[in-house]
Amino acid sequence: MLISPKLAAALNTQIGNELGAYLQYLSIAAHFHTAKLTLLEKLFFEQAAEENAHALKFVHYLLDTQGGLNLPPIAAPQTTFASAEEATRAALNWETEVTGQIKALMDIAVADNDYLSQDFLQWYINEQLEEINKMDRLLEVIRRAGDRNLLMVEAYLAHLEVK
Repeated sequence: MLISPKLAAALNTQIGNELGAYLQYLSIAAHFHTAKLTLLEKLFFEQAAEENAHALKFVHYLLDTQGGLNLPPIAAPQTTFASAEEATRAALNWETEVTGQIKALMDIAVADNDYLSQDFLQWYINEQLEEINKMDRLLEVIRRAGDRNLLMVEAYLAHLEVK
């Protein structure tokens, strides 16, 4: 076994967290689908796919370093949102929570002098900076636009895609 049992347990928990995020982002994408906001829908479907990929990356690392999975139950996602702002705030709150989870994983790896896991987890730490910044910017644009001007948010996203 290349990692400690404590880190293996924490990684199993994180796989569940990442899969929970996948489901939450699917729900947010569905919210924007219902609102006919196609670029916001696309952004959150892409985010869901990214969270699924993150979970699989953890699965492969865990299998490569200790050989087994012991996945936790995954909580049901929030499925309704009162506004675009609420949906996006949920995403930002989630990314902030995940950042804390990844830091806790790194703390275990550091305490274990597990340089292999530290290297693996550093990618996630860098990724979380990107995720938080993306959701924070999106939330600010949605706040500025307000629910009555969400087509302006769509225009903003279209502008970003062109670049």
